[in-house]
Amino acid sequence: MTSELRTQRLRIRDWAPDDAPAALRIYGVEKVAARLTPEMSTVGDEEAMRSVLQAWIEAQPNLVTPAGRWAVVRESDGEVIGGLALRQLPPYEEDFELSWHLRPDAWGSGYASEAARALAAWAFGQGLEELFAVARPDNERAAATARRIGMEWVGETDKYYDTTLQVFRMRPSDLEGAVPAGFTDN
Repeated sequence: MTSELRTQRLRIRDWAPDDAPAALRIYGVEKVAARLTPEMSTVGDEEAMRSVLQAWIEAQPNLVTPAGRWAVVRESDGEVIGGLALRQLPPYEEDFELSWHLRPDAWGSGYASEAARALAAWAFGQGLEELFAVARPDNERAAATARRIGMEWVGETDKYYDTTLQVFRMRPSDLEGAVPAGFTDN
């Protein structure tokens, strides 16, 4: 994504190495990192977070479109409050997973739903015909967000990441009229 994606309250943009302190408030928190798929070790400090971000930034141009990782910035104060990812799910890398990760103090404000809907709309505009979200069975917040953005529960599987996960699916028609977002060239 060479342009930023904007919603009413958020800006979705590429990660930058200088985002490390803000990203640490997301990926350095155990209750966030432990619920990611695949599970991610909690990032221990700012330098480690900077290394993770650098790896994501370097990998981005080599990913199959529309895969990638992006920062979610709150427009009202310019703070990075979360991250989004689109990636191919293992083992066959045919299905695309949409995931959202917010710092805990941003939970409950509708930011995850708003950002995920906008990124889903962009991904469908890139030609995807469906997106999936996976969540650990006890991750009720993720399941509720998946439903709020228009995803349908399709069952449980251990196909992805060798762990039992709830699977949600979305198609372009599930988003019709739901995303007040667009690109801006910056």
